[in-house]
Amino acid sequence: MDLQTQMKKAVADAAISEVKSDMILGLGSGSTAALMIKSLANEIHSGKLQNIRGVATSFQSEVLALELNIPLIDLSSVSQIDLAIDGADEVDPKFQLIKGGGACHVREKLVAYKANQLLIVVDETKLVQSLNKSFPLPVEVLPNAWKQVQEVILEMNGTSSLRMANKKAGPVVTDQGNLILDVLFNDGIKNPKEIEMGINNIPGVLENGLFVDITDKVLVGKIENNNPVVYSPSKVS
Repeated sequence: MDLQTQMKKAVADAAISEVKSDMILGLGSGSTAALMIKSLANEIHSGKLQNIRGVATSFQSEVLALELNIPLIDLSSVSQIDLAIDGADEVDPKFQLIKGGGACHVREKLVAYKANQLLIVVDETKLVQSLNKSFPLPVEVLPNAWKQVQEVILEMNGTSSLRMANKKAGPVVTDQGNLILDVLFNDGIKNPKEIEMGINNIPGVLENGLFVDITDKVLVGKIENNNPVVYSPSKVS
């Protein structure tokens, strides 16, 4: 296991230490979240954690949980989720996030908003002073509306491109059957709440990847003296 994977596993294991028996858990998406789901399965099958039920944030996390025999329940069947554990593509000092690099941000946001606590697990490269300086903001749009949405975003001083698939011809298609516009604003995002609401008010937009005022705790992994280290930064008010 290389150092990067060791670091991700250390963060994933640290996240699972926050889990208690009888919890309903939001199971995040992405590489670190996948390691978290595997660590969770080990704790369940060893008997350390009992009566755990998971709510998947993507088809990816659903398939992995089923392969590992983690009991799953549908989001619509629960009134609340005890703890959601997920990754992020960018985290600023106020714990505002950009998510959606894996095109799963719609279900991730639904789970996050139903959770009593949202725990974000990342490596140190995901910490930024200002959002959207380099990582684009994903915006999920209806297939026949992407061009119209793109034009409105341009009026908001944002440039966008349709996300294209790597191993097939054509664009990325989300779990909901929609497309993704990746947006960069001219000077980044200084007012995430305003941008989140503004983009979501554009006809044809389903959801965007800004997660504002919702994260309770962040666990960060880094390599120090060739060893993985996990720490939890304080939120800047």
